[in-house]
Amino acid sequence: MVLNSTQLSQVDAQIKRLVQTDSYYGRIYRELGIDGVDSQEAFERLPFSSKDDLRNAYPLGIQAVPDEKVVRIHSSSGTTGKPVIIPYTAKDVDDWATMFARCYETAGITSQDRIQITPGYGLWTAGIGFQAGCEKLGAMAIPMGPGNTDKQLQMMVDLKSTVITATSSYALLLAEEVSKRGLRDQICLKKGVIGSERWSEKMRAYIREGLGIELYDIYGLTEIYGPGIGINCEHETGIHYWDDYIYIEIVDPKTGQPVPDGEEGEIVITTLVKEGAPLIRFRTHDISRIIPEKCSCGRTYPRIDIIRGRSDDMFKVHGVNMFPSQVEDLLQNVDGVSSEYAITIAHDDEKNKDIMIVTVEAEGRVNFEATAQRIRELFKSRIGVTPKVTVVPVETLPRSEKKTKRVTDYRFADNP
Repeated sequence: MVLNSTQLSQVDAQIKRLVQTDSYYGRIYRELGIDGVDSQEAFERLPFSSKDDLRNAYPLGIQAVPDEKVVRIHSSSGTTGKPVIIPYTAKDVDDWATMFARCYETAGITSQDRIQITPGYGLWTAGIGFQAGCEKLGAMAIPMGPGNTDKQLQMMVDLKSTVITATSSYALLLAEEVSKRGLRDQICLKKGVIGSERWSEKMRAYIREGLGIELYDIYGLTEIYGPGIGINCEHETGIHYWDDYIYIEIVDPKTGQPVPDGEEGEIVITTLVKEGAPLIRFRTHDISRIIPEKCSCGRTYPRIDIIRGRSDDMFKVHGVNMFPSQVEDLLQNVDGVSSEYAITIAHDDEKNKDIMIVTVEAEGRVNFEATAQRIRELFKSRIGVTPKVTVVPVETLPRSEKKTKRVTDYRFADNP
């Protein structure tokens, strides 16, 4: 996927504007002698930007407009290092709401819908983004925010919410509670707009069936507006993204070189019209691919595949590299096992070797010992590591209102 002429001129304008400022990237571009781009080749020679840059520029070093133009700031939900703070102009806020409304429309949501918003508000981009898009669309917003599941379910029933927005972890918790309380016939949900974290097919199926809804994956990250820069359509064949606002390229995460359309790699995003904090070639660490074929829905917006994981999610045990997505794919093949799992890694100083413990949930109808043995065998044959496996009853592992932490590695001092 190459820049079209409009996108190329937009990137050129962004760089020309940046070098006129005293912002972090303005100084970098001036030092490198970069004053614009006139071709795809010139664009691909531009340096990448990263979250490390944004932390180095803390708090507002990446701001590219005067203070009086900034109407809001947001911060990423990350928990390590300095926070990333992103300033927004009024146009940025409005552009984001427009993209988000487009996401809702792509999911078949209209002004007649009642949208219950469960993601968090505040510095995080989630709740306020879902609400702004809802209001731009003209639908009824029910701004619940996270937690207080009793109240969530009461409002869901009493206000006849037709759309639920949530992280997949909280959508799972709600589906379990609806089932447990026998509320399935009392809710009016039709669709769910789910984002913020990768989720397995087993989790997807449970949420879909438990809440009786169509599911839509919304994509985004705080550094690039927030959620709402892309969503899948009714055909569920990838995520359409709004190429009049962002340009996406896929690069090899090791070499940084662009890969051909259709090949998997790391998503790199360039904001085309963002004012407050424009980013050029921002490395997201999300793994996906460009889908080169046209979508059968007829929309002309390009697509990326669903997010396969993150290049920085990799963990290593006994010299073997692993990703959470591999674990999820493996567990899908085990009868009776739920979507929920936890991995704990530690170092046994006495034996001088790493220990990996996998805890999974399983239905009471299956034999837990046999299930654990089956999982050990699959790990050994497919991944090359044999972990200790503990099988527990469904709903034993903690549920989260935000993102669920799947891997805890105690080998490193900076891990909680």
